[in-house]
Formats: sequence, structure tokens, C-alpha cells
Amino acid sequence: MPASTFATPHPGQKKEPMSVSTLVAPIPTQVVAAPSAPTNRVRVVAPDFRISDSSAAAVLRAAVQHGPIARDAAARITGASIATVNRQVAALLGSGLLRERADLTEPGAIGRPRVPFEVDHDSYLTVGIHVGAVVTSVIAADLRGRILGGVEIPTPSGPAERSVAAIAYSARKFAARWHRRRPLWTGVALGGRVDPETGIVDHERLGWHEVPVGAIVADVLGLPTSVAAHVEAMAAAELLLAQRNPSDTPRGGTSLYVYARETAGVAISLDDRVHTPNNGPGSIAHLPTVSDVDCECGQRGCLEAAVSDRAVLTRAVQLGLIDPAGSRPVMGELYRAARDGSLPAHELLVERARILGRAVATLRDVLNPDRVILGGQAFTEYPAAVPHVAEAFASRSTLTRKDIRITGFGNRVQEFAGAVTSLSAIYADPIPAVRRSAGVRAGA
Repeated sequence: MPASTFATPHPGQKKEPMSVSTLVAPIPTQVVAAPSAPTNRVRVVAPDFRISDSSAAAVLRAAVQHGPIARDAAARITGASIATVNRQVAALLGSGLLRERADLTEPGAIGRPRVPFEVDHDSYLTVGIHVGAVVTSVIAADLRGRILGGVEIPTPSGPAERSVAAIAYSARKFAARWHRRRPLWTGVALGGRVDPETGIVDHERLGWHEVPVGAIVADVLGLPTSVAAHVEAMAAAELLLAQRNPSDTPRGGTSLYVYARETAGVAISLDDRVHTPNNGPGSIAHLPTVSDVDCECGQRGCLEAAVSDRAVLTRAVQLGLIDPAGSRPVMGELYRAARDGSLPAHELLVERARILGRAVATLRDVLNPDRVILGGQAFTEYPAAVPHVAEAFASRSTLTRKDIRITGFGNRVQEFAGAVTSLSAIYADPIPAVRRSAGVRAGA
């Protein structure tokens, strides 16, 4: 593979357009105060970022990836016996997660085992939330992990619990658009330190300390809620939602996921499971680079201080590429300038790309994973800079080139991080998850 190119997403990977355009909505001006403590701790459920080996999960996964599908085909894909598949299909039909497609039965076929089945992607939704340092995304997803629609709001400032409540009320209002679908779960992905068992978050950038994010969101939406570190969730989206051709995509092994936008982070997947350390994800924010930009930590040349949107925008204003007067400068202005032919804007984005390429090479050489996936707008928003990421990577890495690619989720990776967090418990253990959702909605 030439040094100037990365592998493109596998052609078998599905990319679904939104059926409702992404909107920009204001935060509600009046928000009921957030609860000071969880009213029902069972509502907060740790996300389960793995390919589950349970029979029910395997049958549901076959339906998600290949449905409508016949039972004998599901048996071949899952490796389970026909009897096991029949039992699990019956249980999943009873829970409402699957539905039969009698209209697709082959002529002359006799008996229900010949009737294909698929995920019921019309009756349910999950709510995904990605809380960014600047912008928060809220999406609705179906059981296949396809995004039905999304809305963006400015991430609230002010008291932490009130800010979380504002986000939750916006999410509840947005989810109500799909009044014919039953909501099953909420997932929240965000930066900082996350305790997945309790949903409590420390987010230094937002000034949040021991904030019960999961409990607040669960109480407002009335749904079981999972909370995850966002880079781990992005790695889980690659594992659970990318839906690449299973015969061509290697299973198991190790994957390194590197994210860069307003923050920078990494996650590792080991043998079809995203590694979620007890003390939270590791940090590459202060990985040293050749940059001379001062960091808030007191050092110079830290990765996040050099490549974050905030840092790049500051540099763009200093160079006169963006007029600081009037509205607050945004990265879109710099990207537009570069696309419109501004050489200084292009060079600024290329400089960031080279720093990122060298940083990825360092991480890759230390960890030596089987594959590397790059995500976040720092990699995806300006395609002209991608060859420079590749060239810098190739010049710095000392190991043999392997599977290195840009995420197939493009600029929607934050949305899919929220989606997979809302779906992971259902995918891992579907029938108990549906029962839990019904119990929470009933006030259990």
C-alpha cells in the first residue's frame, strides 16, 4: 500500500443516511432541577462492549447483519444447532425483538421453521447522546443500529447537574417525535472519567466532578441508561455496528482506535471486546509532539494542545485566516477556507495531520495491534489532509504496515458512539434487557 493512502472502509460496510436531517436546536430555557441522587439505581446499567457468545445474542446478531434470514442459514452463521436456533428465535419473537416474514417464505415450504425472520426495526428505538466539549448530539436509532434522525445542541455551561438535565430533557423531547416506536434504552457517551457501573462522571474540561449522569438521564427519560467513555464507545461502534462482511474481516486479535477532534483519545479492543479499564480509559492528551504550543498542564507540545479544534482555531485567528470579530469562530470556517483554495488554511490543517500521523505511529509501534482505526473530524473532515497523516505515519513507524484505515462512520462517529452505548446491553443479552426496559418503564 502506498505511504500516501490509507485503507478505505470495507465495501461490505453499510452506511445509512439519516431519515431526519440533523438540526440545531436551542437548550430549553426552563429546566426542572436535576435529582440530587438516583431514584432507582437499577436504571443505570454498565454498557457491554463485546460480541456476546450467548445463543440469543448470536441469533439476534445474525438477524441484524443478515436479515431477513432463514433458520438454517442462521444456524450456519452462528454455529448453533437448528434446535437451538429455533428455541432462540421463538424466545426473541416472544420478546418482540424479532418478527417473521411469511411473505418471503419459499413456495412449497412447509412449517414455521421455513419462515424467514428479521429484527423488528419499526417498533422500537433507542436514544443515543454524545456530550462533546462544545456540541452535544442526540440521536434515535433502530435495533439494527441505523440512525433514524439526530439533533445537535450547544453543550450547556453552568452547574453540572442542571446541564445534564437540560441535555436529558432535550433528548426526551426529540425522542417523542417517534411516537409510534417504543423507546427501550438510553446511551450516553462523553469524555472524561466514567464509572460505567454507576454512571458517575468526572469531566475536567466541562468542570464536572462526580456528576450522576446516568441517574439524571434515566430519571428524565424513564429508561435504563448506560454511560460510557466516548472513545471506548467509538471503538465499540466499529466492533458492533460496522457490519462488515464477516468472511473478509478478521475476528479477534487487537484493534487500536485513535480519536481526535476537540479532544484526543485511544481505545483498545481485545478478542472482540473493547477494553474498559476499571480506572477509566488511558489518556494521550499529553503525549509529547514536536509542536511548540503551550499546554494547560504547564508543558509544551502536548498532543491535545497541538491538534484540538480549539488549538487549531486559535492558530487560525492568529494567522488572520478567520476574523475573530462578530460571531464565535468555528472550525467550519477554517475547513471552508481550505476547500476554497486558501493555501495558509490548507497548510495549517496539513500541519495538524502530520502531528497526528506521527503520534499514531508512536502508539502503533508501542502497542503493535493487528489493526488501527482513525476516527474523529480531525481525520475525516478535510480529506485533503489524509495523505499527510499517512505519510507522517509511514515516516515514523518502524513496524511492517498492516491494516490501517479511516473509520467508515465519517463525521458521524459521535452519533454512532451514542447509538452503540444505547444498544450494547440489548445486543449482549437481549431478552433480559427487554425485560429490564419494561420494568423500568413500569416503575419497577
